[in-house]
Amino acid sequence: FYKKYYNDHNQRKLILGINPGRFGAGVTGIPFTDTKRLEEKCGIKFNGVNTHETSSVFVYDVIEQFGGVNEFYSQFYINSVSPLGFVKTNKNGKEVNFNYYDSKALQELITPFIIENLKKQISFGIDRNIVYSFGAGKNLKFLQKLNQEYHFFDQIVPLEHPRYIMQYQLKHKQLYVDKYITAFHR
Repeated sequence: FYKKYYNDHNQRKLILGINPGRFGAGVTGIPFTDTKRLEEKCGIKFNGVNTHETSSVFVYDVIEQFGGVNEFYSQFYINSVSPLGFVKTNKNGKEVNFNYYDSKALQELITPFIIENLKKQISFGIDRNIVYSFGAGKNLKFLQKLNQEYHFFDQIVPLEHPRYIMQYQLKHKQLYVDKYITAFHR
């Protein structure tokens, strides 16, 4: 994936999600890309478990309407504020995603690693004029706080998280796709 879409010297805009999900980047290593989208949209065979991540469905709908994977990935680099994914066991004994900001102790513990990781990503040749936050609540607030101190980016553009859209705003999905497309053309 990274050789196919990032083997160049293009300056890209950065999109930051929260942290890797267990059915997307947790399996593929590619943010907001489950195994279905990796094979169907990116043309990369994946040997192993077949996964479906709701956020990936939305992101690849946006990518398709933006102009496709080649066009999109030539202009954007997607990652997460926390490059580490977390899970917890819920009261029914099932593992579920756990966000870095859901625990103050965890957030404090990994903040130095997050800062180091953001600096590394920026060193890839990221356009520092703008960054997009997938998550207009706690993820945005944390990113804004870091940005105030470290001045990583000139502007942070908040976008509702794909999971939120797919779970709570599905009937308005196209409005959100349009919002993303408009934001990405800044």
